[in-house]
Amino acid sequence: MSEPTPTSITYAEAGVDVEAGDKAVELMKASVRRATRPEVLGGLGGFAGMFDASAIARMARPVLATSTDGVGTKVAIAQALDRHETIGFDLVGMVVDDIVVCGAEPLFMTDYIATGTVVPERIAAIVSGIARACEQARVALVGGETAEHPGLLDPDEYDVAGAATGVVEYADVLGPQRVVPGDVVLGLASSGLHSNGYSLVRRVVAHAGWELDRHVDEFGRTLGEELLEPTRVYAADLLDLVRLEGVDVHSLSHVTGGGLAANLARVLPRHVHARLDRATWTPPAVFSTVQALGGVPRADLERTLNQGVGFVAVLPPTGVGAAVAHLEARGIRTWVIGEVHEAATAPVEDGVEVVRGAKGVEGGAVQVVGEHPTA
Repeated sequence: MSEPTPTSITYAEAGVDVEAGDKAVELMKASVRRATRPEVLGGLGGFAGMFDASAIARMARPVLATSTDGVGTKVAIAQALDRHETIGFDLVGMVVDDIVVCGAEPLFMTDYIATGTVVPERIAAIVSGIARACEQARVALVGGETAEHPGLLDPDEYDVAGAATGVVEYADVLGPQRVVPGDVVLGLASSGLHSNGYSLVRRVVAHAGWELDRHVDEFGRTLGEELLEPTRVYAADLLDLVRLEGVDVHSLSHVTGGGLAANLARVLPRHVHARLDRATWTPPAVFSTVQALGGVPRADLERTLNQGVGFVAVLPPTGVGAAVAHLEARGIRTWVIGEVHEAATAPVEDGVEVVRGAKGVEGGAVQVVGEHPTA
């Protein structure tokens, strides 16, 4: 029996296009060049991003902070609409805004994109969003990776992830250790759904039979446009707030998975109770629409979505006026959402859930009371 004739199999025949990857890098160069800081050494294409840390060496007790995240199933909306310029913006918000919570300044970020087929223009669009958000957050984009995974992902599928590093003086670390009874809780408006809860949102939309190109009067645009609204990036504005004279921020919380109450509880000490009042704000229409379309119980909705509050700040009442003025001047609607009490004497409302933490953290108690005003 004769041996079969050997077949020459190339990398391209296996589904990986190296030239497409190189073209994607060329297309993204201009965007990445804008997302930099003076401390960045070298350029795009090195094996590692380099950052001059001499300023850190001069700090009394520098503490490094790091965070990593993705954007969840929001990528499915971008893929369905073939619009990819906002997903990168979401990624930066989800990563760098976690670092700011402890008072750290995010310094640099890297990204990772896995895709079934490298379409240079699509990859460049994603990275352009990452670069724009990094520029806004004053964070350097020092490197990244695009990986082609034929056979694992469909040609038009992709996922994104990122990681960032920041630094803060040990004496300036924010958190539960600073919070005291009498502090005020500020709510900072979200830009919409941000990048959490899209598995619930997509399930609700599919159940209702709504198409992404459906115009929704309450949104003033299509459903798809509303769902792709980029995550607000708070990092630079919050860092400036923390450094503002006359304002003494005690703790910050990024309202992501788990919702408002659980994420606030993570940054409170165990001996306090925060009471938040729904009557102080009306969530944007997208939240009530999701609830109505899916018959989603309020408790489940509030554990999954941000309900219009993307960040909270806890600080003494003496700094509230200056803090609100600072954030409003930056275009972030800000208001007093509640107050902090000693747990033993707190006004606890019977029959209303008290949340004490999430994600392995058992912090202070948080109770959300009242009803939202109608729009």
